[in-house]
Amino acid sequence: MSLSQIARSISPSPTLALNEKAAVLRAKGDPIIHLGGGEPKSKVPMDAIMSAVQHLNTAEIRYAPADGIPALKQAIIRYTQEHYNRSVAPQNIIASSGAKQAIMVALQAILNPQEEVIFPSPYWVSYPDMIKLCGGVPVPVLAEDGSFYPNINDIELRVSQYTKAVIINSPNNPTGAMYSEAFISDIVQFCESRNLYLIMDDIYHRLIFDGRRPLSCYKYAKDLSESSKLIVINGVSKQYAMTGFRIGWAVANKKLIEAMTNIQGHQTSGPSILLQIAAAGAMNGIQSSVENLRLTLENNRNVMISRLKAFEGVKVYPPDGTFYTFADFSAYEKNSNKLSNLLIDKVQVLTVPGKEFGLDGFLRLSYCGSLKEITEGIDRIKWAIDFNSPNELYIGDRKLVRDWS
Repeated sequence: MSLSQIARSISPSPTLALNEKAAVLRAKGDPIIHLGGGEPKSKVPMDAIMSAVQHLNTAEIRYAPADGIPALKQAIIRYTQEHYNRSVAPQNIIASSGAKQAIMVALQAILNPQEEVIFPSPYWVSYPDMIKLCGGVPVPVLAEDGSFYPNINDIELRVSQYTKAVIINSPNNPTGAMYSEAFISDIVQFCESRNLYLIMDDIYHRLIFDGRRPLSCYKYAKDLSESSKLIVINGVSKQYAMTGFRIGWAVANKKLIEAMTNIQGHQTSGPSILLQIAAAGAMNGIQSSVENLRLTLENNRNVMISRLKAFEGVKVYPPDGTFYTFADFSAYEKNSNKLSNLLIDKVQVLTVPGKEFGLDGFLRLSYCGSLKEITEGIDRIKWAIDFNSPNELYIGDRKLVRDWS
C-alpha cells in the first residue's frame, strides 16, 4: 500500500490507545486501574445537560456556522473578559470540535512546509504530530537547568530563521508545572519582538493549586491590535468535565480567525450545534462545579504525591495544576515503555510512558480518578517494582506472586 510521507510520519496517539486498551480490559472483567487518563470523574454540569435537552426537544438539530453559534461566542466573550480581562468581538473567536482541533486549525492557518514550532519539553503528546501534519518541524526544548520550568533563554537558543510559532501549555501536561508570571511576560514580549505566533494552550488554566491564580497572557502584550499574533486556546473538556462534548475555541486576530474558519469549514464544518449549546450552558451557568473539581484534584494530588514519596528511588515533583504528576522512575527502569508495559501485564495498572512526552524514565500518572483507584494503583505499582515489598499481592480474590526481577 502506498501512503503519503505525512501519513508514514505520524504515530497513533498513545493516550487514546491506552483509553481503548482500558476499555477492552474492563469489558473482559479485568480489575484494571487506569492512571493514564485525562478525564475527570465528576458529572457534567446540570446547566449543560438542561440546555442540550431543551434544544433537543425542539427537534431542530441543524448545521452550525463553521466558526460557532452566536450563543457560544457570546459565552466565550464573557469568559475572556472575566478570566483574561480582555474584550474581544465575535469575529475574534472560532469554536472547534475540542481544543485539539482549534490548535490544529491554527497551525494549518499559519505554517508553511518546513517552518518550525517551538514548545517546552516535556510536552503534550500530540504537539509534534500535529505540527508534522501541517508539514512543519517540531522543536521541543528542555530547560537547561533540568527542571520542568523553562526560561526565555531556553526558548531563544532554539529560534532559527525557520521558526514560525511557539506553543506554551501552562499548567503543563504532563508535568503539572505552572510557568511563572515572569516567564509568561518574557515569552509574550519575546514573540512580539521576533514577530512570532504565540499559541497559549490554556486548557487547564483554572485547575491550579496551592492558592495560585490564573495568568492572563494579554496583561503582558504590548500589541493588542488586529495585527497581534497571540492565539489563546481553551475549551470545556477539562474544567467542566465535558471531555465527550468536544467543544474548544481559539481567540485571535480577525484575519487569522477568518482563515481558520475557512479551513475548518472544509474539514468538519462547525461543531455540533447541540454540543455548542451545552457548552454555552455550562459557561453561563453555576460555576461551583469548576471549583469543586479543582478542590477534588488538589486533594487527590496530595494523596498521590504522599504515596509516591514512600518509594525509595522515585523522584516526584508536586504539580501546580492539571490532572497529572510526572514522576521519575529511572532508578527502577530507564525504559519507560518497558516499565509501563510491565505494570499493565503484571498488576493491570495503566500509565503513560514518559518517552511519549519527551523524557524517558518517567511515567505520567493521573489523579483525576477516585481516591480508591489512586491508592490501590500506587500500591500495585510499588509491589511490582519495589522488591522490599512482600512477595505476594491480592487483587480481589486473585493472588499474585512476583516471579520477575
